[in-house]
Amino acid sequence: MDMSQNYFELFELPVAFDVDRDALAQRYRQLQQVVHPDRYASASESEQRIALQHATWVNEAFDTLKDPLRRAMYQLTLAGVDLNQETATTRDGTFLMAQMELREALSEVEQTSDPFASLDSLMRDIRQLLKQQLESLAAQLNDGSEEALKEAQEGVSKLQFLTKLQREAEAVEAKLEEAM
Repeated sequence: MDMSQNYFELFELPVAFDVDRDALAQRYRQLQQVVHPDRYASASESEQRIALQHATWVNEAFDTLKDPLRRAMYQLTLAGVDLNQETATTRDGTFLMAQMELREALSEVEQTSDPFASLDSLMRDIRQLLKQQLESLAAQLNDGSEEALKEAQEGVSKLQFLTKLQREAEAVEAKLEEAM
């Protein structure tokens, strides 16, 4: 197994934002049959260590390619775009204002007359925004031009905001369900 391959090569997929999830899962199962550490239980310590390294690499590649945010970040990295996560943020004021409004609405959900209906509506809005951002990101990454990659870098920051907001909404939902 050649650990110098990129994740797309490892999974025999084209470098593209949109991946065939069935092909990804099928190739993952094939690779696991080859590298799973249990297959090397009676092998030498060195072979066991190498098998573990390969299995870890395959798992990391699979987890990256199946997750849209991680896949976008990885694809940008392959294209040579520096994703400094310490300073990465969006400069889109309209987007940031919308995020503040969504967060405020989320913080007020529990005080509404029907928290579940309010949260459901908010979660639909968040899912729609995520869908739009993913579509935009796919177009930018598939374009691949320098300008499109810069826009994709901004898109990754927006996707991070939206993903975090979705997780927070899901946490509020769990809290509401526990209180029932």
